[in-house]
Amino acid sequence: MSGPPAARDRERPEVWVTGMAWSTALGSGLREVWDRLLGGAGGIRPVPSPHPLRNDGAAVLADLPLEEDPRKRQHVLTRGTVADAVADAGLEVTDPRLRTVFGTSFAAHLDTTGVTSLDDWCAEVTGALGMAHAPVSLTTACSSGSDALLVGAELIGGGDAEICLCGAADVLTPAKRLGHSALGTMSPTALRAFDRAHDGTLLGEGAAFLVLESGRSARARGARPYGYLVGAGSANDAVNTAAPDLSGDSVVAAVGRALRSAGRSAAEVAVINAHGSGTPVNDLVECRSYARLFPGGGAAGTPPLAFATKGAFGHTLGATGALEAVAVLLALRDGVVPPVHGLTNVMPGFPLRLPLGGPAAFEGRIGLSVTLGFGGFNTCLAFEAAR
Repeated sequence: MSGPPAARDRERPEVWVTGMAWSTALGSGLREVWDRLLGGAGGIRPVPSPHPLRNDGAAVLADLPLEEDPRKRQHVLTRGTVADAVADAGLEVTDPRLRTVFGTSFAAHLDTTGVTSLDDWCAEVTGALGMAHAPVSLTTACSSGSDALLVGAELIGGGDAEICLCGAADVLTPAKRLGHSALGTMSPTALRAFDRAHDGTLLGEGAAFLVLESGRSARARGARPYGYLVGAGSANDAVNTAAPDLSGDSVVAAVGRALRSAGRSAAEVAVINAHGSGTPVNDLVECRSYARLFPGGGAAGTPPLAFATKGAFGHTLGATGALEAVAVLLALRDGVVPPVHGLTNVMPGFPLRLPLGGPAAFEGRIGLSVTLGFGGFNTCLAFEAAR
């Protein structure tokens, strides 16, 4: 099986995605969750809180009891999803070739005492699984999952690794819910990304991990790809600890860098998994950014088809970029995207096509995943469909 024919730099190894897994409020099986997304299902429900909140809605995992210690919940969530992703790739967690890059926003740290380091949770998971190497860990707010994939792709592209397990996990905790309620980013009603009535986000929890592998390694063992990570780019607007730069300059820079590293143009983009947090300022920034990035449309001369999953999964903070990378790859595989949960009336001026009321089909091979994080961390991943 050949790699992506559009690879521009033949000296850099191709980066295949050979395994992936996710744990979400809609379930954990790849097909199960994808089918539920396509059917318009939502995972946000009332979740009692000991603190007064703007909204008690949240998306939680059915098999991860909220009353358990947050540190234990983070461990169980990460360990199970990691094991599933590695098995999906046909590998063993103890494989000495396997490197790990883990991301999160705060994991359990805001609600747990006695934590000595922000990467304790990563070391605990890899140690419990018997993995051969210490993990690389990072936290870039809501772009953590995307940045973990970016780092893994760089390790493979630079010849420093053959196989990288990359992704992120974040659990729902009282402090996170209280913090977003106090900040005013939490919606008092519902999460409605890109809708005229959007008024904030609602939190969720989840995890996703992807196995990135050099084309050489994948071919040698007969692996089959879900797709290829062909480019990545990031930028920081350095404007505010929480609010984004309304100009969209940083988002435009991140997407532009991803496309340039992939050797692709905006005209080749068929689908975008947008950040879609549902806050008016984030939605506005994405609206302005995409209008600048795609003035002439995308694949087949039409604007790219955009979708967003936070209305179904909740905003999973550090895990969101990894979850959305899985969703982009599944969309490229099937040529279809799920409806944006909660979207009924598109905000004025949004320049991309959006699926309303049901799944929407598209043609094309290039998809983007865009994440916007607190602190101005903006990241774009470019994927190509498997041949």
